[in-house]
Amino acid sequence: MNAEQTASRIRGLKVFIVEDESLIAMLLEDILEDLGCEVVGSALNIRQAMEQSATVAAEVAILDINLGGDPIFPVAAQLVGRHIPIIFASGYGATTLPDEWRDRPTLPKPFSSDQVASALINATDRHGR
Repeated sequence: MNAEQTASRIRGLKVFIVEDESLIAMLLEDILEDLGCEVVGSALNIRQAMEQSATVAAEVAILDINLGGDPIFPVAAQLVGRHIPIIFASGYGATTLPDEWRDRPTLPKPFSSDQVASALINATDRHGR
C-alpha cells in the first residue's frame, strides 16, 4: 500500500488517546492530525479514561498500557465492549501484554508517523472499517 492509499484509508478517522506522558500525547496528537485523523478525546489517567471511554465517539483508541502504574485493561475492555478497536502503545512490546490482549495491534514507543498509520489500518481492518 502506498502513502496515498494509506492516507485515504485513515483520513477523517476519529481517535481517542489515553496517554499519561503529556509530551507523548502531544506528539501523538500532532501525528494524528498530520495523518488527517481527528482526535475526539484524550485522557491522562485511568479515572478520566474510564469516564470518557463510556461515551467517546471514537472509531479507534490508542491506549498506553501503563498509566502511572495502573494497567489500562479495564478501559480496553470497556472500549472493546462498545466495538471500538484498540491499539496498545508500549515501550516494552506486545510480549508484556496479558494473553487475552496479545492479538491487538501494538504501537512501539517511540513511534513514527508510519507506525501510527500502520497500527490504525491494522486495528480498523480487524473491525471492517
